[in-house]
Amino acid sequence: MTAEEFKKVYFSLHPKLYRVAVTILKNAEDAEDIIQEAYCKLWDSRKKLAEVKIPEAYCVTLVKHLCMDLLRSPKAALNDYNIDDYDITDDSTSAEEEIENRDVIKKVKYIIERLPEKQKRILNLRGFVGCSLEDIEAITGESAVNIRVLLSRARNTVRMKLNR
Repeated sequence: MTAEEFKKVYFSLHPKLYRVAVTILKNAEDAEDIIQEAYCKLWDSRKKLAEVKIPEAYCVTLVKHLCMDLLRSPKAALNDYNIDDYDITDDSTSAEEEIENRDVIKKVKYIIERLPEKQKRILNLRGFVGCSLEDIEAITGESAVNIRVLLSRARNTVRMKLNR
């Protein structure tokens, strides 16, 4: 496959691939990185691309797999949230209330960091990354029932320790 053929077939898919990545990752920068990685992988395997019957489906599948790999990574599961990313104030919030809210959020983060790994990962994927239960199932390999149990236990632990 020549560079011109590659550009014509695969670069035209960029908007759709980007939408898929942003929908899964909920992050424009990570989506751009995934698309870049996908194009590098496609270019590296360009000799085999002649065998691909439906390039669009092939590319969408590749992007989904790359997104899932990123979501499975420790970066997404453990570090993809930051207290400062959450606006907990509104016009009627006083400075005292804002400080109190920040203290509560710090305490919640502290509690979450001490949860068992599976509970912490699932809670982070659901609450901070915004993954659906089906996405979490695909990422972790856990059954839907087990995910609900782990999520419930994690939430109950956070609630119980927060109210102490």
